[in-house]
Amino acid sequence: MSVVLAGVLQLLALVAALALAYVPAGTYMARVYSSKRHLRVERWAYRAIGADPDTEMTWTAYLRGVLAFSVVGVLFLYLLMRLQGVLPGSLGFASVDPAQSFNTAVSFVTNTNWQSYYGEQTMGHVVQTAGLAVQNFLSAAVGMAVAVALVRGFARSRTGDLGNFWADLVRGTVRILVPAAAVAAVVLAACGVIQNFSGIHEVGQFMGGRQQWNGGAVASQEAIKELGTNGGGYFNANSAHPFENPTPFTNLFEIFLILVIPFSLTRTFGVLVGNVRQGLAILATMFTIWLGFVALMMWTEFAHHGPALQAAGGALEGKEVRFGVGSSSLFAVSTTLTSTGAVDSFHSSFTGLGGGLTLLSMMLGEIAPGGTGSGLYGMLILAVIAVFVAGLMVGRTPEYLGKKIGAREMKLAACYILITPALVLVLTAASVALPTPPHSTLNPGAHGFSEILYAFTSAANNNGSAFAGLNANTDWFNTTTALAMLLGRFLPMVFVLALAGSLAGQRPVPVTAGTLRTEKPLFTGLLVGAVLIITGLTYFPALALGPLAEGLAS
Repeated sequence: MSVVLAGVLQLLALVAALALAYVPAGTYMARVYSSKRHLRVERWAYRAIGADPDTEMTWTAYLRGVLAFSVVGVLFLYLLMRLQGVLPGSLGFASVDPAQSFNTAVSFVTNTNWQSYYGEQTMGHVVQTAGLAVQNFLSAAVGMAVAVALVRGFARSRTGDLGNFWADLVRGTVRILVPAAAVAAVVLAACGVIQNFSGIHEVGQFMGGRQQWNGGAVASQEAIKELGTNGGGYFNANSAHPFENPTPFTNLFEIFLILVIPFSLTRTFGVLVGNVRQGLAILATMFTIWLGFVALMMWTEFAHHGPALQAAGGALEGKEVRFGVGSSSLFAVSTTLTSTGAVDSFHSSFTGLGGGLTLLSMMLGEIAPGGTGSGLYGMLILAVIAVFVAGLMVGRTPEYLGKKIGAREMKLAACYILITPALVLVLTAASVALPTPPHSTLNPGAHGFSEILYAFTSAANNNGSAFAGLNANTDWFNTTTALAMLLGRFLPMVFVLALAGSLAGQRPVPVTAGTLRTEKPLFTGLLVGAVLIITGLTYFPALALGPLAEGLAS
């Protein structure tokens, strides 16, 4: 079997698995967020935090809940890492220094999981399991809650209420993420991913020195790392490490976990707004972009130049031979088109154009299908913009799902679209212009510029993957990437919730002959165009200086 055919067959198997999960998973999540019943364990959680789950919240109250909960999470995780040296199960590791503790705490609370450290040499069992793994659940649940609040904004009318943040948070965690992650962890452990609390073991000699490995609760953390589109690895090699991802089956299973909730949330959206065809239109948009990027990535990595690459059957540098070019390309696109950041190969070693595709995947806003929750609300914002553009073309007031898109709604959508590019481009420019930050790059020229651009694109879009050639463990990068993660996560949420509140307060507009049918293929094509033109071209000058220049020169 040729390597190209093997890659195509893996892609088909993945699509089939996602198709089978789409309806049951999406419908179940819709029932979770619309349920009026509270489980016993949920009532315990509400009493512990002093919340009334039946109290409706306006968008400002909902936002206060999101921000307050996230601030507490950052403080708790920061203190846990600063106290690691005196905690049991630390494996003898010292407390993490202040700059890196702050960066890591922000990273995991914002669902970014940017890691400027070696996990197996820095974090003990308590920090990894009670700190980082717990935040993997909670940050994903926050993103899903905000997405559901926006969906309620479309579904409700003449009210300022968007539901209850605490109820959405607890339900998303207890009823969706925990049971799904438990099943996934069992599958991964059965396939060879380690799950223990062992200490450090010497496993042999390596280049004249001693080689040591420590164990950990890896299967359970790996499951929620992928399922919650988090991405932070227990080990520095992330999903390229055999303890995290031992076989081609686990590799494909992990890609499935990354994609299943973001794609299925489009079904949840359709059910909650009372029109599943609207959800299918959003799904078609996401799937078209995802499949197109997968095809382009496989082409760039298989279309190799030179006798060495031709003999190897593809650009294998930086890729695990267990997975090959096809599976690595599939993983790279899936992890960067979502907010996952996990890697089973090293994107810095991809071809110039292949590395550029990983960058562009994040620059689109990670909406195809995007992160748990963030992908759905990001795509719905772009749907609002696409409807507005269509309205300008025909001279009609734009409408989406029975709600008029006026000046207030467009201002909020525009702010959402602009904030992330501003963070990426300003911080990248500062890092290139200042004398010290460029010294952290491993490579000169266009590739070195791509390393810096990738870092801030990853941080501001809450992705967390790295180009693997940048020393980000410096005061400058720890501080600036933390700033990018914070602003890139919570400022867009402000605009999303404000838009949800504005939409929920409107009266529904009746459908007429002049209404744009947003469940039709025509709208899907318009939305794909809006995504590629409005967001993609924003970064074109920066891409021209980095991966495009490198790709054309090779």
